[in-house]
Amino acid sequence: MHLVLVEPEIPPNTGNVARTCVMTGTKLHLVEPLGFSLSESRVRRSGLDYWKYLDLEVHPDFRDLREAYPQARLFCFSTKGKTYYHQIAYQPDDFLVFGSETRGLAPEILAQAAKTVRIPMVEQIPRSLNMGNSVAVVLYEALRQQGYPNLS
Repeated sequence: MHLVLVEPEIPPNTGNVARTCVMTGTKLHLVEPLGFSLSESRVRRSGLDYWKYLDLEVHPDFRDLREAYPQARLFCFSTKGKTYYHQIAYQPDDFLVFGSETRGLAPEILAQAAKTVRIPMVEQIPRSLNMGNSVAVVLYEALRQQGYPNLS
């Protein structure tokens, strides 16, 4: 699996996602600009000593990611999605794409998605789940569907 964070802003969120990626054998793609430096202690602290095990690729922009993986099947996560995350039949090489914490994904990125997907939440509150929690919920569902490959 591939996990993509587009322009993440909050260091501990990215650190938590990185840790989840390490523990699930998932490649993490970060799309710049980042709202922090990867050398910041807040990012490193939240990822603990897992960083050395992380399969990480940093892209200067979303176009670079698409050029590097032109055949990638993208699932973009947004509160604007019509399909729930558990309704997707995930495949091992899918890209799960999440936007920045305050802006989400730009319309031009959403337009490239195989599907725009959502996590169910109450409608009365105009916010969404924490990025780390959202990533964990979706990634573990995708891995569950595949029988948790390479996990014990």
